[in-house]
Amino acid sequence: MLKRCGKPLAALLVLLLSGLVWSSNAGLPKAAAAGTVELYTPYVELSAAPGESVSYPVDVINHGTATQKVGLSFDAGGNFWKYELTAGGRQVQQLAVKGGDTQSVNLQLEVPLKINKGSYTFAVNARGQDSLTLKVNVSEQGTFKTELAVDQSNMEGHSDTTFTYSAVLRNHTAQKQSYALAAQAADGWDVRIKADGNSVTSVALEAGAEKNISIEAKPPEQVKAGTYKIPVTATSGSTSTQAELEAVVTGTYGIQLSTSDNLLSTDVKAGGERRINLVITNTGSAPLEDVSLTSQGTPTGWEVSFDPSTVRTIAPGETATTQAIIKSSGNSLPGDYVVTLSAASAAKSATADMRVTVKTSVFWGWIGVLIIAAVIGGIYYLFRKFGRR
Repeated sequence: MLKRCGKPLAALLVLLLSGLVWSSNAGLPKAAAAGTVELYTPYVELSAAPGESVSYPVDVINHGTATQKVGLSFDAGGNFWKYELTAGGRQVQQLAVKGGDTQSVNLQLEVPLKINKGSYTFAVNARGQDSLTLKVNVSEQGTFKTELAVDQSNMEGHSDTTFTYSAVLRNHTAQKQSYALAAQAADGWDVRIKADGNSVTSVALEAGAEKNISIEAKPPEQVKAGTYKIPVTATSGSTSTQAELEAVVTGTYGIQLSTSDNLLSTDVKAGGERRINLVITNTGSAPLEDVSLTSQGTPTGWEVSFDPSTVRTIAPGETATTQAIIKSSGNSLPGDYVVTLSAASAAKSATADMRVTVKTSVFWGWIGVLIIAAVIGGIYYLFRKFGRR
């Protein structure tokens, strides 16, 4: 009989014992289950460049019903990166999270300047609860150096131009650096380096900082047209950098017109011709091309021509000669006349006012003398004939 009822009787005993256990625990508070805390961020993998800062917002979620004290830690994975785990603007090591509630923390990572391109893995841990794995992809090979970046390193202007270059000096090292600034230019050039509006020979930069500087280069007065290199260096005890500036000097244009004896006066007979030797001087620092000779203000009936009428090129500091041929009108009265001579290129021009004195011919001079003598003789005759009456 007991054999037959053994299995049903055993099942009945298990049910009775389970009921007793439930009834004995019904009035006690429920214990919190382990593993109810979750760490969450929407950005589990980010990309950054060397020297940049990466920020991960992390939510600490309590899925349980009781308040949980959550200890937080950061696992750098063997990487020596600077980090901060903060909440409310302060570093945090432990949080209390109510049941069914969420608290937020922020992880700030500093990508080192000197680092290899690649992927780096880290973790934020809630001790005994959860672990959040994060990844940073470093997009380029890192450097540990100084950089001098120039906005526009090549400029063009005349010899009287002040060439001004804008640059940024960046300290891509982990220490504060004091940089000596210097520029090497050809003799006669005046080069000044400025920071914050003042001429300087050195600047100090904190690690990762940068400074805007300007370089002003003024060529000497007699500089020749051409291309000039200006190396600029920034040097500290452990690092240095260099930028090469380029100034293209096109030169200034200057021209002067005069005569071979520097006299701007001559004479000519009415209807006669006079040849005048002209000298054209290039007083600038750039070549003069296709210099043409013309005249203005020519008196009526006069003719002015040039031989040659065009000079192809005159180098800086050089001269060229030509002749002005002035023909006066046969009806010109004696006196002074002004003829304006001009030498002009596409870039520059010059004028010279030539005073031309017209003289009467010798023949008409003798005619005048004879007329005067005839008048005097006539008067004498009349005086002799009628004077005694």
